[in-house]
Amino acid sequence: MVSHRAGSSGPDRAPVERAVGSRSGPMAVRIALGTQLRRLREASHITSGEAAEAIRATHSKISRLERGRSGARQRDIGDLLSLYGVTDEGERAALLMLARQANGRGWWQQYSDVLPKWFERYIGLEKAASVIRTYEAQLVHGLLQTEDYARAVIVANGHVPPGEIDRCVSVRMQRQLLLTQPAAPELWAVLDEAALHRFPGSPGMKRAQIAHLLAMTDLPNVTLQVMPFRAGLHAAADGPFTILRFPEPDLPDLVYLEHLGGALYLDQHDDVGNYIAVMNQLCVQAETHAASTDMLAALLAQQ
Repeated sequence: MVSHRAGSSGPDRAPVERAVGSRSGPMAVRIALGTQLRRLREASHITSGEAAEAIRATHSKISRLERGRSGARQRDIGDLLSLYGVTDEGERAALLMLARQANGRGWWQQYSDVLPKWFERYIGLEKAASVIRTYEAQLVHGLLQTEDYARAVIVANGHVPPGEIDRCVSVRMQRQLLLTQPAAPELWAVLDEAALHRFPGSPGMKRAQIAHLLAMTDLPNVTLQVMPFRAGLHAAADGPFTILRFPEPDLPDLVYLEHLGGALYLDQHDDVGNYIAVMNQLCVQAETHAASTDMLAALLAQQ
């Protein structure tokens, strides 16, 4: 089992060149840049209000910048670095390069007409993650769905206009490519047994989806555990969640909680630690990866 931590912290002035990895998208770069800027500001004993005044902005803009919620103009970053006393040309150049990368576009932004902003952020973070741990109660996780299953789920949701369904399905299929790319993240999924019996389509769709799950369990970076009915009430009775871990030292673990019409992103040490404890307990209560694979094979044989 992979080692899990609730977060990470580096020195006040972590080397900028190690702030983000080569496969990180603009969302992860944005968070890393924001973390660096917050550390520099605090080390200089400058308030966020003073920082905002220096770049002719609002307090909320500095907050969004430091939390990785928005990018910034090169001029603004340069002014902040001067305010924070960063005079080393190498350090300034590296941080300005991060600022340029943070304003880049991820592949998912071409679908911004059908994706809510709160989910665009998740896709960017998912792409940058090195470990994805997730629990699903009623549905197969989006990274493990077949195209027909994904389409049926999106249609059943009832909130997507018919003309946007194909593009929403395309987003989900493109997300899945990260599991087979070089340096692919580790996916550790616990799936409630209910998801193996509640299907939004035909028996043929059910067979294809179960066969696909079996095929995905052959990937070296995918671990799948089934939470059987016989386990009774378990630690995640409150519902599904996802924990993302990143290879970058400046990016703490993050919990993603989706709800109707939006999502919550938790990054506080105690909150994340609670969900990691729940996930660890689920992995103990659920069937092992091998036993779960046997369950899928037996279920497929019954179809």
